[in-house]
Amino acid sequence: MATEAQQSTTRRDFLFVATGAVAGVGAAATVWPLINQMNPDASTLAVASIEFSLNGIEEGQSVTILWRGLPVFVRNRTAKEIEEAKAVALADLKDPETDEQRTKEGHEQWLVMIANCTHLGCIPTGESGEFDGWFCPCHGSQFDTAGRIRKGPAPTNLVVPPYEFISDSLIQIG
Repeated sequence: MATEAQQSTTRRDFLFVATGAVAGVGAAATVWPLINQMNPDASTLAVASIEFSLNGIEEGQSVTILWRGLPVFVRNRTAKEIEEAKAVALADLKDPETDEQRTKEGHEQWLVMIANCTHLGCIPTGESGEFDGWFCPCHGSQFDTAGRIRKGPAPTNLVVPPYEFISDSLIQIG
């Protein structure tokens, strides 16, 4: 049989452990809403990725769609535009990147780029400039038929967002 001193120590230990457990659960319950509020809301997650049908975009035509609040160029390039892009020497480029790095294998005619100039975020106009690609009228940046910077103050090529082909006529951006 345990002495009275041993029993009180055991009770005290139990009370310390129980109090610590309740305090831990209470702290977690208090902190969780503060951490959870930093997650993106449902409207942001809803537009994190979009699917876009390529049907109806004729060869040589571009469309501009909206993804995450950003304009995105989707262009069905002609065989001539693809050849021009592949013929450019990397040494002639300010931000060297091959045409193959900017398109998906097997779908080279499709070019998908965020439509913001990398200089100050302006939206370039298509099928214009010295290189028949995109021209930013605000500060004179000129991009070729693969969206690569060729002339002007823009430091880098137009950005290619993460995208994949779900089928031959459907892409998913994001």
